[in-house]
Amino acid sequence: MTDTLTALTPATTRRTPVYFHIAAWSVPLLVLAQFSMVAVLPVAVLAIAPLIDRRVRPLRWWTGLLAATYAAPLAIWIVREDGAQSLSKDMSPVFVVLITLVSAVVLLKIVRRRRAR
Repeated sequence: MTDTLTALTPATTRRTPVYFHIAAWSVPLLVLAQFSMVAVLPVAVLAIAPLIDRRVRPLRWWTGLLAATYAAPLAIWIVREDGAQSLSKDMSPVFVVLITLVSAVVLLKIVRRRRAR
């Protein structure tokens, strides 16, 4: 029996998996809807997926940038002694815009990869 990774054709190796699409769409939606702490899960999926799944490996720099952009306000919130009760209330609007913009770039890269097929 052949290994599924070696049996993949070039057309299927370029296809972005569904879990990656869901995680990429959920990050800006959760951050904009003031559920920033819940966005840890899709950001973690986006950061780990290029290390595990070769189909999304070309997006590793953009997902790394998204993870770093999200990690900055999270680290500030954790370190601050007088921080708000939730990450969404403590996050600067500048970080909300940055996270949303980087998420939009990741989504555009996914769409462009799909159309290039």
